Amino acid sequence: MTSILAIDLGKFKSVACDYQVGSDASAFETVPTRPQALHDLIASHSPDRVVIETGNQAGWVKDLCVALEVPVEVANPNHEGWRWKNVKRKTDRDDALKLARLSAVGQLPTVQLPDASTRQWRALITYRSRLVGRRTAIKNSIRSLLDRQGRWAAVGRSAWTVAGLERLRELSCELEDVGANNLWRGQLAMELTAFDQVQVMIDQVNRRLDTIGGQDQRVRRLRTIPGVGPRLAEIVVATLDDPHRFKSRREVAAYAGLVPRQFESGTMSRQGRITGAGQKLLRALLVEVSWMMKQHNPALHQIVEKVARGSKTRKKIAIIALARRLLILCWAMLRDETDWREPKGQAA
Repeated sequence: MTSILAIDLGKFKSVACDYQVGSDASAFETVPTRPQALHDLIASHSPDRVVIETGNQAGWVKDLCVALEVPVEVANPNHEGWRWKNVKRKTDRDDALKLARLSAVGQLPTVQLPDASTRQWRALITYRSRLVGRRTAIKNSIRSLLDRQGRWAAVGRSAWTVAGLERLRELSCELEDVGANNLWRGQLAMELTAFDQVQVMIDQVNRRLDTIGGQDQRVRRLRTIPGVGPRLAEIVVATLDDPHRFKSRREVAAYAGLVPRQFESGTMSRQGRITGAGQKLLRALLVEVSWMMKQHNPALHQIVEKVARGSKTRKKIAIIALARRLLILCWAMLRDETDWREPKGQAA
């Protein structure tokens, strides 16, 4: 009889359901969400497989299962099949039992959890994105501060060059040294200090990511595509991980939320906007790079011209189409282990 150990992971405590397939018998146990406690739990039950949800604790719990040579399934709680609808009760035990039952009948929506080094790589890429977000927030705060004083920073990127920052520093002053009517100068000095600190952190992360990407043949391969830089190449490799786990180009596009919503009812069938599901940061970078392809990769930019058909209102639709095509191209190159080849008839 197959035994499934389904664990509803919580921040401080977890509820485990020992489920026997066939008899539908189940027994519950609550343990602290700590590596030693979960190790002992899994070792004592010796299940045929462990089932958990994706989340902050999922990575090291999976590593425990791998060390104990126990197969593990990681459920995707964001999948429509996992959503709780019209229920009168929802408890940790209910969650664990649902995990076990869905796994038993092969209906559990799962995700692939990569190994520890890839998870760390992904985390550092995400951390860089958050640092850039902090820097952008500081820039916006400085501009807002100047606007309230009837002053303006230079337009665009020139405000944040060495010369632009020096002009801003000339307006600033230590908060302790300003009078009641010039407190804004003290705020400006503090914001500029925060800007410098965040920029140093971004530079440190960039250097580390450049080192990792430079040692990864897959990243170097994607960078042979004109217009694809280190940041996009590394996130595609780290996010897709094993390209062979995708069976088709549509699966790859859906993974990044770059496929249209589908609406069908009776004889009506139409498509809406993209689903926007899956990897948000990957999707954002693909779109950002696609806007610059006209300058860096005219061969791929022709997709935009073809889809837009000269209409300004279709430009964003065309950019999304190019982002989807670019992701599929990267996936195919990783799958087939081939570098970029200029399309026939497009070489300069």
